[in-house]
Amino acid sequence: MSRLAIIGAGYVGLVTAACMAQLGHEVIGLDIDPERVRLLNQGGVPIFEPGLAELIAANQERLRFTTDPAEAHATGEFVFLCVDTPPTYSGDADLTRIWQAIESMPLSDGDRVLVTKSTVPVGTGASVQAELARRGFVRLDYCSNPEFLREGTAIQDFMHPDRVVVGSNEAATRARVAALYGPLDTTIVETNVASAEMIKYASNAFLATKISFINEIANVCEATGADVRTVAHGMGLDKRIGPHFLQAGIGYGGSCFPKDVSALKQLAGNSGYHFQLLTAVLEVNELQKRRVIGKLKRHLGDQLRGLRIALLGLAFKPNTDDIREASAIVLASRLLAEGAEIVVFDPVAMENARSLLPSIMYASTAEEALVGADACVLVTEWAEFVHLDWAGAKDLMRRPLLIDGRNALDGETLVGLGFTYEGVGIPQ
Repeated sequence: MSRLAIIGAGYVGLVTAACMAQLGHEVIGLDIDPERVRLLNQGGVPIFEPGLAELIAANQERLRFTTDPAEAHATGEFVFLCVDTPPTYSGDADLTRIWQAIESMPLSDGDRVLVTKSTVPVGTGASVQAELARRGFVRLDYCSNPEFLREGTAIQDFMHPDRVVVGSNEAATRARVAALYGPLDTTIVETNVASAEMIKYASNAFLATKISFINEIANVCEATGADVRTVAHGMGLDKRIGPHFLQAGIGYGGSCFPKDVSALKQLAGNSGYHFQLLTAVLEVNELQKRRVIGKLKRHLGDQLRGLRIALLGLAFKPNTDDIREASAIVLASRLLAEGAEIVVFDPVAMENARSLLPSIMYASTAEEALVGADACVLVTEWAEFVHLDWAGAKDLMRRPLLIDGRNALDGETLVGLGFTYEGVGIPQ
């Protein structure tokens, strides 16, 4: 059992803290938000992630939270940086909170390891180590230990990972950090700091590339009569390609892919290299979110002003309340610009959207959102939308037009019910 201080009680920090406690370590979480810390110490959870509340409750004896940096740092043999690194206007990663966390670290004689789980550009570790040396830390080792958590399945991803990446320039430090994950049945990738940092960016950029690629194929399928679902299945059977992330739709979003692809592109540019492929990946993704407008106009006419459009789903994916870079935000904004009347429903994400989209209507159920609608767009493939009583839903709508932005529904069944149905990359 080791003692860990987790800096940042956001998404990555909370999942890391709860799972590390589950592995038997003594964990203290540090956050600057007193209300968040109070809520956590009372057993509440400020974010939506399946299984997280239960895991925190089950490990209360080994898990607590504080706003006091001195208390947190005095406790930890390992100090995990789990603060966010949002994108700047230029597309670079904003490392403000990384540097704030380092500046708040008190000098100590303890033999500790500073572990960065936050996603940071290649070269950040070297800069951090130089700053620590400048400040007089002589017994503080450094390790890059990037996270690979998917929102909605983060607990499963942490406890049953494909791999754990441990990056340090010192073999002894790599061994100490790797030992924290000893109970897990997984592959430990031991490498240097720069390679560990790059593994995270390269992984997310590659997955985003697969999504943009299959969306491009879907768009060509629409023009040629091919079915992207069959195409993706045939491609995925090739072991060199694999089936994952070949689901066509209206674009990726969330807290990771958009910012990490942009940050890697900027990192390359800052290093004197033009990453042309990622430029295309980003452009395809942004255009894909807007293609729904063309589909609506094809069925409803060029003027959408005054028409009522129901959007089912706001979160960028099911089982999360995260709306960062969500396709629904772009789509709703474009529809507002067209003069349409927008009503939305999402099981958990609506409160997060109200400040961003104050001009749209928020329904209390999916059925309420569909009442009097001229069209429905399935934006997020929540299970309750997939299994909705669509026969009854049709009778609620003014016009039974359904745009399936995730290819999550059975188009033939819906057409049989009387819907005009259009998916992504599916023949009409």
